[in-house]
Amino acid sequence: MSRSARVIWDDALTSYNFGPSHPLAPVRVELTMALARSLGVLDKVELAGCEPATDAELAMVHTSGYIEAVKRVSAAGRPDLAAGLGTSDNPAFQGVHEASALIAGASLAAARAVWEGTAEHAVNVAGGLHHAMAASASGFCVYNDPALAIAWLLRQGAGRIAYVDVDVHHGDGVQAAFYDDPRVLTISLHESPRTLFPGTGFPEETGAEGTSVNVALPAGTGDSGWLRAFHAVVPPLLREFRPEILVTQHGCDSHALDPLANLMLSVDGQRAAYAALHRLAHECAGGRWIATGGGGYELVQVVPRAWTHLIAELAGHPVDPATPTSESWRQFVRERTGETPPLTMTDGRNPEFRDISGGYDPADPIDRAVMATRHAVFPLHGLDPMP
Repeated sequence: MSRSARVIWDDALTSYNFGPSHPLAPVRVELTMALARSLGVLDKVELAGCEPATDAELAMVHTSGYIEAVKRVSAAGRPDLAAGLGTSDNPAFQGVHEASALIAGASLAAARAVWEGTAEHAVNVAGGLHHAMAASASGFCVYNDPALAIAWLLRQGAGRIAYVDVDVHHGDGVQAAFYDDPRVLTISLHESPRTLFPGTGFPEETGAEGTSVNVALPAGTGDSGWLRAFHAVVPPLLREFRPEILVTQHGCDSHALDPLANLMLSVDGQRAAYAALHRLAHECAGGRWIATGGGGYELVQVVPRAWTHLIAELAGHPVDPATPTSESWRQFVRERTGETPPLTMTDGRNPEFRDISGGYDPADPIDRAVMATRHAVFPLHGLDPMP
């Protein structure tokens, strides 16, 4: 399906580093790029660098006072709790502004490439920092790069943008940035806010004209239930909304091994979601697709494989799940982390799901979650909420 794909990368993107004990360890993107390179995935894409986002670009989403506060923390390394920096989630460190602005610049470079037509698809695996708010850091996120990419596209004249967030946590910062803007459809599939940070993302949070969509799934949801929910909500809304560009966030912390959350997906289920979003980009958005990384805290077993599959899907050359990881990469993992690397690109699952068009079970908690979302937003889009 893809005609051209660009991966935005600079080794300095690993400088977004909250310290050795923090869950968001930059080694995860380092291992991702190494795995993608070792399997030949990067040979199928164009690698491009990036520049840090300017203050004016950051101000499309963030307040000037917040940007200045981040700069002060960056210079001195001293906390500013009013700005959300210096907490256990977002420790203060010298260079935080520069590291965060570079990640934002990478997502802006992806947006620019797709908007200007120099690439059909573009991805920033270091991005996806979807919790950052206009005036505060939150949830490991300092500058909200997906929101900045969307804001930049709107300024270029885009009339309709869809954002789909498959991170296990609610994409609250992106939702907040565009909650009252009917030009932006935000869809987030996440673990229920009753059991997981940030405590938002209920179905009744519908935004302007139903353009804020939240699917709050129960803890324990696995591949089949997650994919059933995705296909019950995302394709109908994208087909109706007809975005000019699709922006996606691919936090892989929905995996069963992730230490910070409670969904039970496999790498294979996540790969199926990437393929579905790729198809929808071509069906509904003329093929224009901008992707980012996101959460993911199982640094060796999950993140590198998941995002290598994402890059390969974006390139139009999916990796066979049975593909072995390379011995050179396994050795790099052992040297870099001391951990035992995965041997293949699969968890051995064959994710299948029953489409909700065959009917729903009101006693099933996943179906109840799906129907709550459909009842909340489908009528606002002229869609029948009933299967």
